[in-house]
Amino acid sequence: MNANLLDMAAARGPWNARVTCGVTLALVFLCGAAIGAVVMDFGVHGRGQVAAFDTPQGRADYFARMQKELNLTPAQSEQIELILTDFWQFYRTVLSDSKQRIEVVLTPQQKVRFERLLQDQKK
Repeated sequence: MNANLLDMAAARGPWNARVTCGVTLALVFLCGAAIGAVVMDFGVHGRGQVAAFDTPQGRADYFARMQKELNLTPAQSEQIELILTDFWQFYRTVLSDSKQRIEVVLTPQQKVRFERLLQDQKK
């Protein structure tokens, strides 16, 4: 019986454990990132709360703190401000896209109920 199992495994060809492990880890990471984005959308924004850095004052405060604590030069400040602006735009896009992607999957009746769920969470 054991000889048959070994013959079957040999017939399948070489098995690369590193590739399988790498692919598995990549899939787990990507699934976690997707779930995290959805949870952030509903957990933070679904209740009407806004992340501190997602307000004009929050952004200004965060940037001022970075300038002070990191002792940034004017050139560094300019570059980091551009990077943070890109991040904030990306963040808003991810939140918006998550909701739109969920709505594509839902039926018209489910979309109405989904909107009610979001409104209920804001209360």
